[in-house]
Amino acid sequence: MQKAIQLKVRKDLDPRQHLTVIKLKGSLISKRFTEIIHISDHDEEFHINTFETDPESRNDVQQYIAAFINSENLSDTVTIK
Repeated sequence: MQKAIQLKVRKDLDPRQHLTVIKLKGSLISKRFTEIIHISDHDEEFHINTFETDPESRNDVQQYIAAFINSENLSDTVTIK
């Protein structure tokens, strides 16, 4: 069974933040953590990005995302829900 992971992403991004969020999503796909990321509106300020990953990979994916957010200074832009 697959497990969903959700990212809460701010809508009003500057060009650097936008490129870095795209880099994060691309790396999740290239590292085979997921095949597709679904984007939906959350409210006026945020999108929700949802993707599924294998249950065995869930902790690794969350740690990877947290480290990426930290290293790219995206803590005010992207959060794991």
